[in-house]
This record gives sequence, C-alpha cells and structure tokens, in this order.
Amino acid sequence: MKKLLHFLFSCILIVSISFAQGTSGTSAKYEYRYLIDMPTTGVMNKGFAGISMEAMPFGVFITKIELGVFDGVSFGLSYGGGNVIGSGKISWNKLPGINFRVRIIEESLAFPNITAGFESQGKGLFDKTLNRYHIKSPGFFIAASKNFDLLGYFSIHGAINYSLERDDNDKDLNLAFGFEKTIGEIFSMLAEYDIAFNDNTLTAIGEGYGYLNFGLRCAIGDGLTIGLNLRDLLQNKKINHNIADRGLFVELIKGIF
Repeated sequence: MKKLLHFLFSCILIVSISFAQGTSGTSAKYEYRYLIDMPTTGVMNKGFAGISMEAMPFGVFITKIELGVFDGVSFGLSYGGGNVIGSGKISWNKLPGINFRVRIIEESLAFPNITAGFESQGKGLFDKTLNRYHIKSPGFFIAASKNFDLLGYFSIHGAINYSLERDDNDKDLNLAFGFEKTIGEIFSMLAEYDIAFNDNTLTAIGEGYGYLNFGLRCAIGDGLTIGLNLRDLLQNKKINHNIADRGLFVELIKGIF
C-alpha cells in the first residue's frame, strides 16, 4: 500500500511539474509584475486575472487582484492589514490599494521593455501616525527591463518612482534595481535593492541604507506560483531592527475571457 501511495504521489508530482507554467522558471507563461516589492515592466495578459496573497511579519496579510483588460494594459485592487494571521485585534489598512500599468515600449534588440504605472499598496504595517506603510508604496513609477539568454534567462530591472506617502516629510524621488535568474523550468531567484531616497530623514522609518530583498519562486501548477521572500537584509528599518523579514507569496493566474 505504501509503495502504491508513493507511486501515485510521484506521478502527481511529475504531472504537476510538467504542466507548471506560472511566473517563474524558463517555462513561465505569464509576466511577473513585481520582483519582491519593486514594480517591473510586466503586465497581466489580456483576458487573464491574477490573485496573489502575501504573508509578512506582524501578522500582515495582503490580497491583490489584477486584470488584463487590453494588450499591454492592466489594473488591480488590493487590501490587507496587520495581525490578520495570529490572535488579537486586526489592524486593517487605511484604504484599499489600487494599481494600474501601461506598456509604453516593447522590448527589442535595441530597447528594453518600458512600463509606466501607479501602485498605492505598500508593504508591512500601516503607520497611522506617519500615514504610511513600513515599506512605502511605489506611487507613480516608470520601470525598464531587459532579458538575456544565460543558462536559461537572466533579466535586469530598474525603476524610478514617486510615492504619495509623504507625511514623514520625505518627498524625494526614489530608485530601485534588481534581477531575476531562472533555475531550470520552474524555479527563479530574485533580488532587488531599493535605494529608499524617500525614506531616510529623521522622522522616516529607514536608516538610510536602503532595502536589500531576496526571493525564490516556484511554479507548481498551471498559473500557480509560490514563493519565499527575505526583506531588509541590510537591517535598514528602525522598527524591528537587526531582524530580516521573512514572508510567503502565492499567486494564481487564470484566463477569464
């Protein structure tokens, strides 16, 4: 009986991997719209919808829904709060997050992908005193990316953004950059560095080192991707200092029209 169960489990696993086409690995079917927190040039495919869920420290849980409405155009809504996972009173975010993006230039041999958009969903707890998330939302952004063949695929990304979370008196433009490297058909390794020019004043949450984040993604089914995130490896946050943040990520993308 144990041998039969082991055989059936192995068959299911092999079939799942064979049809795994999420947003990671060389068999990726869909574009990822973010590395960890940094927006990329990815846009949800026309006629497809995606739902993602992310769990972070302090019981933070965020759910996001995105819809591809036209070729190169997508939008979405998100909502969450702190202490959603765990016990005690839930601290809901002040407002739902909205996101919208438009592909401006398609990648070619000479030019990178370029996408412009807006994203009001930040990460971590929402600080009602400073009227901001622990990790500020990107706000208005322009992102660029270029893909290369290198033992699979290697993608480099850059973004400039202007967040609307400015009550901490830090209103600077911000820069971020990062990369994705595929590992086989279903795995990807991600890394990003958010310079955090807009989070380094005396009243800000950041110390001024910027945010170095790392992630792993695995496509485990048709449109289904799971991942692990490690945030703030430079220990930039004044809150919960000296501890890197661990988080979980799940995303499902399906065609709806």
